[in-house]
Amino acid sequence: MIAWHAGNGRHDLPWQQTRDPYRVWLSEIMLQQTQVETVIPYYQRFLQRFPDVASLAAAPLDDVLALWAGLGYYARARNLHRAAQQVCGELAGRFPQTSLELAELPGIGRSTAAAIASFCFAEPAAILDGNVKRVLCRYFGIEGFPGERTVELRLWELAESLQPQTGEEAIRVYPQAQMDLGATICTRGKPACLHCPLSVDCVARLAGREADLPVARPKKAIPLRESDVLMLRTEDAVLLEQRPASGIWGGLYSLPQIEAGESAGQASLRYLGVALEGFVLQPVLRHSFTHFTLNIRPWRLNLPAVPQGVNAPGLRWTRFDELAEVGLPAPIRKLLEYPTD
Repeated sequence: MIAWHAGNGRHDLPWQQTRDPYRVWLSEIMLQQTQVETVIPYYQRFLQRFPDVASLAAAPLDDVLALWAGLGYYARARNLHRAAQQVCGELAGRFPQTSLELAELPGIGRSTAAAIASFCFAEPAAILDGNVKRVLCRYFGIEGFPGERTVELRLWELAESLQPQTGEEAIRVYPQAQMDLGATICTRGKPACLHCPLSVDCVARLAGREADLPVARPKKAIPLRESDVLMLRTEDAVLLEQRPASGIWGGLYSLPQIEAGESAGQASLRYLGVALEGFVLQPVLRHSFTHFTLNIRPWRLNLPAVPQGVNAPGLRWTRFDELAEVGLPAPIRKLLEYPTD
């Protein structure tokens, strides 16, 4: 694996040119459930705004979420901010140097902690991200869904038994080689087995079961939910509401929510103190999350001017030319780009 990586692995990713734990940590958090190609521009923009852990810790959470908008899984951004504040507060600006200590920080699990510890501090800690799970399941012929507890424990045992324990370069390179093999050769669909250094004795390859392993997540019916929102706007501004810190799109700004059983006019009374009329239902936008699908139904009303006295906590009138600076979920940003007539 290490020899293969020297000639075939990825060597030019932005976070591979450093052993700064802040930058490696940032990349590992962004790469959770997100493709490399998507992460790179976010990573670069984030570092321009927050070049070190101190600048991130000192920033308002709204600024962090605004830069994260569109990357998804927003709890990662909130935990990133909390962890930065913990490092700069309780730890006096110094990152922990062991995987056990790193895993104590918000948002850092066992595999992420191991990646940071091995890449930055040469700790011989095994990792088990999605790419590594796929390689191990195919090579060893592991049955069962990798997300099941018993299967995952077996994969951790294998990962730890294979991790080099000596040689600083081997400790750092081997985890990266595993991830690169899964990302570029042992891919989810159409793995390039002819180019794989492990194909000679890979159980899945020998049995012709590359497409069967790893075993897919058991299928469940994905529920469909509906959400009605207010799109109150003037010629150059729109009313936004900050969502609660936890839950869907936590801490981001969205369109004000119309409660179940409530009309758009009743919602406007609750938000603005006046029951407005003339709302028009805009085209429904369907957005898929991991565990459900959401139909967003926007009720639009154009106003001649921003109403006076709208200063309830969490509400803000935002100019359209300022939306790029606001943390908006991708589907809400898309809604605001819809033609309004």
